Amino acid sequence: MNHNLLLGAEAIGAAALDAGISGVYAYPGTPSTEITEFIQRAPEAGENTVRSAWSANEKTALEAALGMSFAGKRSLCCMKHVGLNVAADAFINAAITGVNGGLVVAVADDPSMHSSQNEQDSRVYGKFAMIPVLEPASQQELYDTVIDAFSLSENLGLPVLLRLTTRLSHSRAGVVRRAGREQNRLQPERDPRRFVLIPSNARLQYQKLLDMQPELAKRSESSPLNRIVGGTGKTGVIAFGIAFNYVMETLESRGLSLPVLKIGQYPLPEKMLRSFIDNCENVLVAEEGYPVAEEYLRGLSGNPKLRGRLDGTLPRTGELNADLIAEALGLERKTGARVPEVVANRPPELCRGCGHRDMFDAINAAMSEQSNHQVFSDIGCYTLGALQPFNAIHTCVDMGAAVTMAKGAADAGMLPAVAVIGDSTFTHSGITGLLDAVNDRNALTIIIADNDTTAMTGGQESSATGRLHNICEGVGVSRRHIHTLVPLKKNFEKNRDVLREAFAHDGVSVVIFHRECIETAARKRRTTGRQKQENGKS
Repeated sequence: MNHNLLLGAEAIGAAALDAGISGVYAYPGTPSTEITEFIQRAPEAGENTVRSAWSANEKTALEAALGMSFAGKRSLCCMKHVGLNVAADAFINAAITGVNGGLVVAVADDPSMHSSQNEQDSRVYGKFAMIPVLEPASQQELYDTVIDAFSLSENLGLPVLLRLTTRLSHSRAGVVRRAGREQNRLQPERDPRRFVLIPSNARLQYQKLLDMQPELAKRSESSPLNRIVGGTGKTGVIAFGIAFNYVMETLESRGLSLPVLKIGQYPLPEKMLRSFIDNCENVLVAEEGYPVAEEYLRGLSGNPKLRGRLDGTLPRTGELNADLIAEALGLERKTGARVPEVVANRPPELCRGCGHRDMFDAINAAMSEQSNHQVFSDIGCYTLGALQPFNAIHTCVDMGAAVTMAKGAADAGMLPAVAVIGDSTFTHSGITGLLDAVNDRNALTIIIADNDTTAMTGGQESSATGRLHNICEGVGVSRRHIHTLVPLKKNFEKNRDVLREAFAHDGVSVVIFHRECIETAARKRRTTGRQKQENGKS
């Protein structure tokens, strides 16, 4: 037996390796990042030449993973929930084409929005695509489920969606690993009627997907992820994914005996659910995220005995926990000793010495001279420029939106129209917006905060490193209007003056503020120091 103490995210990476993947494709995004990082560090990944570099964005990641599957090999694709929006085109159509080698799409949802813009529930996408969705409740179940998911994917010829949430991804537990299997051999399946989605083929493939739905439902009815945990009370609980842990914690700590139906595989097992609901006087539906199952069950049973997020028994937003489950079951919340306020809350801020600080000082100085003082920004560490003491940016919607929103403002007549975007985000989804601006000859200034890394998610490699000037020139920005600056206090006046010039230009200009992230630079110095010490000892 191979016992390991793993994060939920790491359990997915370990299982994928043991299932014989040939590649993992991902863009870093909390809480999914550690899946790929585990594979990148794993010795067996290097020994077996498992492809594990970061992709430019989630769409390119999923399409590449699909290409590996079409070649006959197993692939894993990882992203956070909002990343699935970026990959949605490929995701939905992959259900129509189906797969060859096993393809598992692991999506980490973020209820309570610890590091995200919304609480969207990826199960909705799984239902939309009409493919199997798996939602394990523990680290060991995650590991076992991922291995089984690759076999399920190949058996059905469909991609499989694996859904987890922040708490499961970022908590540790013991995991027993199985012996690994060899990778699939290269065996492409050449079937244009299946893989070429012209309308005549797509209609046939869509009907085939519809015809498979009874088989998917049958598998859910017999899945070990869907089972009844015995109890004798008149109130039953239907618990989905990690919510099952909160329910069992509540029952065990309160000495209660209630029947619990654990659900971890979709489409929902209708027969099992009907039988369970019919045998209970009241049913609490506990699911993390949207009331996806509760809405379905209310329509299925037409029974007012169901309670959950829709009627306010459980809160509509945020993560569940054992206290909320207890209150929903009519129990008093247990209160412990009051935690003293030793440390006062403080808002997040840019690191001391961060180059973004000097960048925002220059931006504010240049913008203060403008009557239309508005800056469109994007998702990254630099988003903290919206807070004091800078108050320098005014929008943040989704990856890449800074460029396109600033372009729209330019179209509306705003002068200057200014966007702030990070180096990794620019290559993720900012380049196409810049191309639109070049094509329309907008008076637009793109400020790229280049710190040589994807800093917000832990310092992963950026696709833009060392290439930003060439990319912008290749898209069509005049070399004369691409400026590279170093954000340091001693350069304040020069940086301000270059921004003034860029704002005054009647066309597209790009200003790159380039300085390595101080956190990744410090890590490099520590690593170099350790290596020197080890070399000296040897």
